[in-house]
Amino acid sequence: MSDCEKVIFHIDVNSAFLSWEAVYRLEQGGTVDLREIPCAVGGDKTKRRGIILAKSLSAKACGVKTGEPLTEALKKCPSLIVVSAHHSMYRQYSQKFLNILREYSPSVEQYSIDEAFMDMTGMEKLIGNPVAFAHKLKNRISKELGFTVNIGISGNKYLAKMASDFKKPNLVHTLYVSEIQQKLWPLPISSLHMCGKSSAKLLQKMGIRTIGDLAHTDKAVVESWLKSHGGMLWNYANGIDEGQVVKEKPKAKGVGNSTTLANNAETEEEAYAV
Repeated sequence: MSDCEKVIFHIDVNSAFLSWEAVYRLEQGGTVDLREIPCAVGGDKTKRRGIILAKSLSAKACGVKTGEPLTEALKKCPSLIVVSAHHSMYRQYSQKFLNILREYSPSVEQYSIDEAFMDMTGMEKLIGNPVAFAHKLKNRISKELGFTVNIGISGNKYLAKMASDFKKPNLVHTLYVSEIQQKLWPLPISSLHMCGKSSAKLLQKMGIRTIGDLAHTDKAVVESWLKSHGGMLWNYANGIDEGQVVKEKPKAKGVGNSTTLANNAETEEEAYAV
């Protein structure tokens, strides 16, 4: 850890919505753990609407992906059990999760309903070895709340988040700057967080197949292809991130909403009616 002064944790709930559905049902006397069967949280199975929000490991093994339409998921896994989302309940579990984190650091940033950053810089005298403490933290969350998390540790937010996305579930990973050559650079460019499908395709056309390829490409060349976004991705590939852990997130500049129709809209009138 000598290569970085800061100690940043990224904590990510494993299959959050599915885990919270499973925990709630077990707490209410249920006998089936949704995490142990082909199951997903999504929309209405009978109306062909909605997307997969979370899935079990056995559903993942069938090829079910988070974010894909229910219709596609059901083609891959016809026996898939689909349960509706209960967002108010998820917020309650999220708050319990965040409350535990705040016991250990005054700087906790909620990144999403199931993710958070913790700035643990200078806390070694209180927590001891950061990796050993991370194991204790994830074990406490599992024991008290009933669901598991992954924890990524690094000297900046970006690398900590990338680390938490390594092998899952219920694991702790480090990704310090000194480790990016071994752990980050061999990964495909599509694995780079914030590198979307279109950016990945363009970079691949330019001969950039791995994150290491991007890191070793001249930054100006990357920016000529992808403008400022390319420069940001180049920084990330080289482990550069100046972002700070902030307790209060800025207000959203916009909100989007979409729907999937039960039947295809064939005319403009049908589309406008929606």
